[in-house]
Amino acid sequence: MRTIDSLGDLAGKTVFVRSDFNVPLDADRSITDDGRIRAALPTLKRLLAAGAKVAVAAHLGRPKGKVNPDFSLAPVAARLSELLGEDVALASDTVGEDAKAKIAALKNGQAVLLENVRFDAREDSKVDADRESLAQEYAALADAFVSDGFGVVHRKQASVYDIAKLLPSAAGELVFKEIDSLSRATQNPERPYTVVLGGSKVSDKLGVIDNLIEVADRLLIGGGMAYTFLKAQGYEIGTSLLEADQVDAAAGYLAKAAAKGVSLMLPTDVVIAPKFAADAPATVVAADAIPSDQMGLDIGPETSAAYADAISDSKTIVWNGPVGVFEFEAFANGTKAIAQAMQDGEGFSIVGGGDSAAAVRNLGFDESKFSHISTGGGASLEFLEGKVLPGIAVLED
Repeated sequence: MRTIDSLGDLAGKTVFVRSDFNVPLDADRSITDDGRIRAALPTLKRLLAAGAKVAVAAHLGRPKGKVNPDFSLAPVAARLSELLGEDVALASDTVGEDAKAKIAALKNGQAVLLENVRFDAREDSKVDADRESLAQEYAALADAFVSDGFGVVHRKQASVYDIAKLLPSAAGELVFKEIDSLSRATQNPERPYTVVLGGSKVSDKLGVIDNLIEVADRLLIGGGMAYTFLKAQGYEIGTSLLEADQVDAAAGYLAKAAAKGVSLMLPTDVVIAPKFAADAPATVVAADAIPSDQMGLDIGPETSAAYADAISDSKTIVWNGPVGVFEFEAFANGTKAIAQAMQDGEGFSIVGGGDSAAAVRNLGFDESKFSHISTGGGASLEFLEGKVLPGIAVLED
């Protein structure tokens, strides 16, 4: 995979950087988690220090190919300016007159943020010619391309894939670090190798389970998806989240794990409530004793302790998906236990992006205590599934 070094002297050259600034916003359009912006700083600082003129492209939300102020990158430009310690102007368009003017006005070592690339329907079009026409407009703005938005490298998009075929291109420091770290979990991982899978749906994790059941020593299941597995064991799960069409698949994984000698661990106790609400009364029951009118919202203390023990003696740990509704204090203890065990352990620990990364930050854990916190939920999942990521393949020699 080509690195920034392969681009040579960048002083005075314009570099088009694809970052991932798809950050969560509250009702006042304030950023609630700036992790993805901070993760982009090493690459941006390196390019600016090298004297490059940097045009940063990114998306926010799903504006569906139309200009929508609700999805403007204005909050990102403000935060990026604060983190870099210098003003980063926001162009009012991506390849239009304002973008061209602001890029032309850049001095060496300065950056501009282009407006949301997804305001143009060609960006993520399924029609190759549409994406390619937009990529040509991107390429006309710059001398080189750096791909640093790991959260989008699993997609064929104009600012991720097509532009890389038109300009001298390389992986940024974030993308390189992501691939290097995740490769440690897929290529001869140190053992014991433990994978923690949470989140709401089994269907979201089918590919990961298929691939990792072949290489992991332990799979620890939590979150909403656990109840489909418990249903596959014949348990009453009350009003807990259930994917009825995945019960047979869950049963198949249980059988496959047993046949391969992989320890597939399910909750032995759960925290239940009569409704999905922060103020709902929480009760701990055995996993096979969920009342028909209650729902499971977290793994129980016995399960948390067992999962923590499994993590503590592991040499490689991958975690993707919260094991409970961590946004509600009464149902956050399981997720806290997973994060704490990973933080305290000595193994190589990967937090697989998305809600897991948000949980680590929002629950107050020290990010530096984890070996790697991925910025790409979907991309990290597809990498762990063993899929080819188009935005990475196009950067390989």
